[in-house]
Amino acid sequence: MDYSTSIVLDERRAKHNGLFPVKLRVYHISQKKAKLYSTIFDMSKDEFNSVWGTIKPRKEHKEKRKKIQAVINKAEAAAESIKTFSFAEFEKRFLQKAGDNTNIIYHYQQIINSLKAENRFNTASNYELSLKSFKEYSFFKKGKEPLKISFIEINADWLQKYENYMLNDLQRSRTTVSMYVRTLRTVFNKAISNNDIDADLYPFGNEIKGRYSPPSVAKVKKALPKADLKKLFDAKAQTPEQQKAKDFWFFSYSCNGINIKDIAQLQYKDLKEDAFVFMRAKTINTSKKKIKEVRVYLTDFSKGIIEKYCTPQISKNDYVFPIISSNDRPEIKYKKIKNFTKFINQNLKKLADNNGITNDISTYWARHSFVTSAVRSGASMEFVSEALSHNNLKTTQDYFAGFEDEQKKEIMEKLMIF
Repeated sequence: MDYSTSIVLDERRAKHNGLFPVKLRVYHISQKKAKLYSTIFDMSKDEFNSVWGTIKPRKEHKEKRKKIQAVINKAEAAAESIKTFSFAEFEKRFLQKAGDNTNIIYHYQQIINSLKAENRFNTASNYELSLKSFKEYSFFKKGKEPLKISFIEINADWLQKYENYMLNDLQRSRTTVSMYVRTLRTVFNKAISNNDIDADLYPFGNEIKGRYSPPSVAKVKKALPKADLKKLFDAKAQTPEQQKAKDFWFFSYSCNGINIKDIAQLQYKDLKEDAFVFMRAKTINTSKKKIKEVRVYLTDFSKGIIEKYCTPQISKNDYVFPIISSNDRPEIKYKKIKNFTKFINQNLKKLADNNGITNDISTYWARHSFVTSAVRSGASMEFVSEALSHNNLKTTQDYFAGFEDEQKKEIMEKLMIF
């Protein structure tokens, strides 16, 4: 046991009523650190000694002692349920209200709070959208706003009906359904690993065994063919906004398909003579392996975009582009990057549509188009995988849209040339 609990009178400062707060003291033995937690009780020194400082309190104090003992019991139960004691885990369990451990809404909110604390706002947003969808479905079924969705409610039948509701009633995509139920699967796994629910409640798995499997989604290849890339590059923008959107889309394309968040976070210290070196924000947040640096070699085009849009350099830590500021809080940076991405997508769609190119295009297409163009031009999949800083070649292959018909014909015709 790596902890101890006790009840103390916090005599550092009296409250406005002249009494002192009674607090729970938890001591982490390994860390040699103690933390105090508030209770609902305020007492004088004499009352505290009469209630808690004696083995046999007077009759009028027995009820208060019983309630304080309940605080100790709850703290002990919370601490005992933790495999390796930590204050963070203790607080999460001790401060739970009755029924929180079996409430999906509570567990979702815990994950969302943790993600936001790690500045992973995009992933937190996915969990928020997922939770909102499940709450709306519960409202649809019961006709009232749910304060609790019990893990016991969520079985294979419930999930299948939810899927049908999303696809048929709301006309949502299979991709959306898959994303939402996969976050729910993570919530189940975390609740089980924390011993909040029994593993027998887990509803996901093999359909043959009566479990639920999230809908599979075919990966859509989002790469522009060579002809459309040229058409888009040569397209005349009708507004300054369209030109800026086009410039940053092709900057992404020409720089190994770098995403907009990484473009926004480029600093002058990342720029070398003929390249810039950075670590992907996504990898930093999610990878448990050694993080790879990405080196992007600059072309005349990409150098021109930097010169055109860069902010004046005062410090090597300054951001290259005026998308975010070093003074911005993390959540403000997230919002600014999201808005800038939206700006590019909205204006690029207009430019593409005006030139007979799919208006489904977005910033994400730049990464797919880079991979596909590089491989079709003769680059090996291993080279492209390294350029993208992927740890798995299969991940890179998912970006490749295959070869165009003319290339396939050319390859087949060369087979008989010995």
